[in-house]
Amino acid sequence: MFASPAFAQSTGAVAPSGLEFLVQTAPLILLVVAFYFLMIRPQQRRMKQLQEAINAVKKGDEVTTAGGIVGKVVKADGALVEVEIAPNVRVKVVKATIASVASQGGARPAND
Repeated sequence: MFASPAFAQSTGAVAPSGLEFLVQTAPLILLVVAFYFLMIRPQQRRMKQLQEAINAVKKGDEVTTAGGIVGKVVKADGALVEVEIAPNVRVKVVKATIASVASQGGARPAND
């Protein structure tokens, strides 16, 4: 016999009251709230800033594409941006593939 006779004769589990249910689910709720404020909200803020920077890209800005191409913006119109990646070498890049934008007056690296 796997079950004792006393356990087999019990009337069943009692449904938890409202307070017990709240105590049991409070850690899960707190975990979801902490996850939102520590992970989701900052990521949404970064994405919004990147979209604003991409929409405001102008001539002279230095951009990096998702493919790793780094260059200076020569012309920006509509959904395309013309980027100079080497002297007299220009490529057209779709704005949606831009991963980062550095303004024209940005700081220079320490080793330059």
